[in-house]
Amino acid sequence: MSASRNSLFAKKIILITGAGSGIGRATALKMAEYDTQLILCDLNAESVQETAVLARELGSAATTHTVNVSDWDDMQALSEKVHKHFGALDILVNNAGVGLGGDFLSTPIADWQWVIGINLMGVVHGCKLFAPAMVEKGGGHIVNVASAAGYYAAPEMTAYAASKHAVMGLSESLRAEMSEYGIGVSAICPGIINTNIVATGRMHGATGAAQEKIAALYRRRNYGPELVANAIVGAIENNRAVTPVSPEAWLMYGAKRFTPGLLGWASGSPLLKRLRP
Repeated sequence: MSASRNSLFAKKIILITGAGSGIGRATALKMAEYDTQLILCDLNAESVQETAVLARELGSAATTHTVNVSDWDDMQALSEKVHKHFGALDILVNNAGVGLGGDFLSTPIADWQWVIGINLMGVVHGCKLFAPAMVEKGGGHIVNVASAAGYYAAPEMTAYAASKHAVMGLSESLRAEMSEYGIGVSAICPGIINTNIVATGRMHGATGAAQEKIAALYRRRNYGPELVANAIVGAIENNRAVTPVSPEAWLMYGAKRFTPGLLGWASGSPLLKRLRP
């Protein structure tokens, strides 16, 4: 650990949603290396407790909270407890998210409401409830975990891509607003990461029929969530606006910016069809 990182993160108050597994757990354990005060949140009480135990073994303090990020009342109660006991956050990581695959015609409206409620409104709730105290304090950093689907809208990912495009737009606008208060805002775009998001997501149509095959492909690829955690640390250190993580996330980011027509052609390729969650 470098001295600069130690001084940047040591003793900081950090809240992470979706901390029970995957990217959230990896981020919590990475931050735990820097002697931080972690506030770990997840809908699964048992899994977030496991993350807290691992974080404490690394030397950081950790509290846990069972919370549904899509529920405004739940998040309000969380913010009241956090501000009462810890004051303003130094770092907020809005990570909680779910996967949803399937073509537009096959995806029921209830699943649209589900994915927007968690992937978008969960981020909105976190920012709305914790940013004001950061503004009052005069500093901090907000990390919103988006997706490569936030800038590349592949077929059969309509609802998921809509939710992540919205997170990207929110992050860009919020970054501009928060800069005058000394608060950074970063959007993280992981790409294909070996987590349980495909296995536990909701899938419809042809994507639903291939769900286990897609999940197995993610496992074989084995690009781990700890690499996303490292990217989150780097985004905070350097106050980056957008951080793609995996090679394909960087490739799609560059292609979207410089050769957008190529992505439209590639959408029909067998490889990309196999990779769609």
